Amino acid sequence: MSGTYIPKALRKRVTAQAKYRCGYCLTQEEVVGMEMELDHLVPRAQQGETNEENLWLACSACNNAKNDRTTARDPLTDEEVALFNPRKQVWNEHFRWTPEGDRIIGLTSTGRATIVALNLNRYYLVRSRRIWVKTGWHPPRD
Repeated sequence: MSGTYIPKALRKRVTAQAKYRCGYCLTQEEVVGMEMELDHLVPRAQQGETNEENLWLACSACNNAKNDRTTARDPLTDEEVALFNPRKQVWNEHFRWTPEGDRIIGLTSTGRATIVALNLNRYYLVRSRRIWVKTGWHPPRD
């Protein structure tokens, strides 16, 4: 996202709409103690605009993994599918938490492809989630 100026008021609106958490892995800003990034859902490299409709909150790891992609392969069907769009789609329709709350399971081709492409179950994040679950900070309750 570097190189693009985003007005503070726009950042504030998008951050509040995203409930102060990554739209992909649902990591919360207040839990990690770091400001999240604004992700261009349609990347600037694909002529995505810097406007409210094309921005959503993402942690740096998810945003970096997404990079300029909008599609990925579903590991089950090997079909190329659209990545999850947190502004237009409902997280719980594409993903669910394991009973332990530490890993994300894909329910749809979009969910499965997004988990793999963005590495939503990366080792250190899963370890952190286990601690967050014990403290009652995770998973998000809505």
